[in-house]
Amino acid sequence: MELVHLFLSSEHNYYGHHGQEPGEAPMVEVERAKCVAGKGLEGDRFFDWKPDYKGQVTFFEMETLEWLEKALGVTGKPAWVFRRNVVTRGMRLNALIGKEFEVQGVRFLGTEEAKPCYWMDTAFGEGAQEALKGRGGLRVKVLSDGWLTRGEVE
Repeated sequence: MELVHLFLSSEHNYYGHHGQEPGEAPMVEVERAKCVAGKGLEGDRFFDWKPDYKGQVTFFEMETLEWLEKALGVTGKPAWVFRRNVVTRGMRLNALIGKEFEVQGVRFLGTEEAKPCYWMDTAFGEGAQEALKGRGGLRVKVLSDGWLTRGEVE
């Protein structure tokens, strides 16, 4: 398994923007991200957002991006376009819904699918929201403190 990308953003671009233009806060790629139990990723927009929040961190499969490019005939979109924090390769995220799991010594609880919303059509391309149903990623709670680092995971 691999952590291909780690992204943080200090502000929401889509969340809370219904009926408005999307925000312009960048997703910043980092080599390492600090996970804080019960709060999320330090420096991210959802960090300590509200008590017991089920989407403290979001995961997304790189394989889904590659599949979506082929399915919709769209190329050149970066992985950060989906606004997910952790982009993986070789990790079946839907299998982790309702389960505790560990990555690089950090414990997580997979709470639910990161459901695609209508903004996916704006961010990626027409048809992305529908195509991503069941493939939108994984929302998690952070159960232990630690660091995630990009690269291969044992």
